[in-house]
Amino acid sequence: MSNEDQYGGSGSGYSEVGGTGQTRTRLPDSPSDPYGTSRRTPRASRGLVTVVGVVVLLIAAIAFANQSQDSSGKTSSDKPPTGSATAATGTQPVTAKSAGIPQGFAHDEQGAQSAAANYAVALGSDGMFKKDKRHAIVDGIYTAEAAARVKGPQDEAYSPAFLARMGLDANGNPPQGSTFVTRAIPVGTRIESYNPASAKIAVWYTGLIGMSGDKSTDPVRTSWETWTFELTWANGDWKVVSETQQDGPAPVPGDVPASSSDDISKAVKEFGGFTYAR
Repeated sequence: MSNEDQYGGSGSGYSEVGGTGQTRTRLPDSPSDPYGTSRRTPRASRGLVTVVGVVVLLIAAIAFANQSQDSSGKTSSDKPPTGSATAATGTQPVTAKSAGIPQGFAHDEQGAQSAAANYAVALGSDGMFKKDKRHAIVDGIYTAEAAARVKGPQDEAYSPAFLARMGLDANGNPPQGSTFVTRAIPVGTRIESYNPASAKIAVWYTGLIGMSGDKSTDPVRTSWETWTFELTWANGDWKVVSETQQDGPAPVPGDVPASSSDDISKAVKEFGGFTYAR
C-alpha cells in the first residue's frame, strides 16, 4: 500500500501500521471494527430455520393424529375388531347332524379329513356298546351297502359275553354307581390318497376305555391307535366304505401318576367330548 492512502505515511496524522507496503490485519469480530458488520448476523438465520422446522413437524404430527380419528372423534385403537379379524381360517365346520354325528362335510381334502376324524369319534363312543345306537351310528357314517354288510358282524362282536367282560349288562349299561368310559380323541389326520370321488384317510388317535368305580376290575386305561378309513363321495357327503385299525404310534408314557377312580368318573362327567373334530 502506498503512503498516500493514509494507512502508512507519517504525514497522514496516524501512526504507521506495519510500515510502507504492508497490508492491514483485521482483528476478529470486534464491536468497534470499522471494516464491516459483525459475523454474528448469519446465526440469526440459522435460528429462524430451526423454528420453522419445529413448526412444520408439529403441524405434521397434528395431521397424523387427526387421520387416526373417526367421525365420532374416537381414535382407531378404540374401534372394535371386525369379525373377519378373529374368524377361524379354513372351511367352515358343518352345522347339520344325523344321529348326533356331523354331516355335510366339504367336498375337498379338508372335508374328507374332517369326516374321518368325526367318524373315529363316533365309532369310539359308548353308543357302539348299545345295539340301537350302534345301528344308528353305522347308518349315519357308512354307505348303505357297507352298513348292511357290517351290522351283523358287529352285533356278534358286541355279544353279551363281550359286554360282560367290559363290566356291562346285556344292554350295554354299567353297574349302579360306576361309569363306563370309552372315547376316541383324534390327534391328527393324514391323507393316504384323494380324488373327488374317493379318499383314504388315516386318523391317529388316543383312546380311553374302561370302567370307573369302586368295584371295577377294569380301570380306565389309554391306548394309541391309527384308524384308516376308505371314504367315497355319495349323496352329497363323505361316507365310509371300509375301515381298519392298527396299534400306535405310541409315545413314551409320562410320569403323571394315575388318578383315582372317583377323579376319573368326575372328569368324564364334567369334561364333555368334542362335538366336532378338526
